[in-house]
Amino acid sequence: MKKFFLSLSVIAAFVVYSVIRQGPDGIQPATTPLAGDIPTPSPEPSATPQPVVPTSAPSVNTPPAVAPTSPPPAPTKAPSKGQYTDGTYTGDVFDAFYGNVQVQAVVSGGKITDVRFLQYPNDRGTSIEINSQAMPMLRAEAIQAQSANVDAISGASDTSSAFIQSLGTALTKAKV
Repeated sequence: MKKFFLSLSVIAAFVVYSVIRQGPDGIQPATTPLAGDIPTPSPEPSATPQPVVPTSAPSVNTPPAVAPTSPPPAPTKAPSKGQYTDGTYTGDVFDAFYGNVQVQAVVSGGKITDVRFLQYPNDRGTSIEINSQAMPMLRAEAIQAQSANVDAISGASDTSSAFIQSLGTALTKAKV
């Protein structure tokens, strides 16, 4: 009996909502689109040909109109060297529950060019499987981000956390 009354109240609430949401004559009022609403294209204006009105022809001796010149572009800054000093920097060792993680950052031209794993959990089949997928992703993301501020890899959260910490210590050593 409780289910019946609960169902009835949900249906009644839906009906009330539908009536309130509709405007007069059952037409929905214009409102700001809600998230998930699909916008409908507005009708395009009709393309009616406009009469061509001749203008006075320029005299033969009139020089052609020259578009105003824009100011010269501002000088660009010379590219910065980067935020890191060139070299190879080894991060500290951090625990990843099933083993330790230690990375080495290679900096060239002031930018991270490579991240190498010196230690990682690899003594169990599951650890090998997880890290074989997570390590290349972490490496690529760190190079793209040019920092240790990377997203953790789902399913490899312990390795990700230890990677972020180890890379962070390596990059602290590499700061300009």
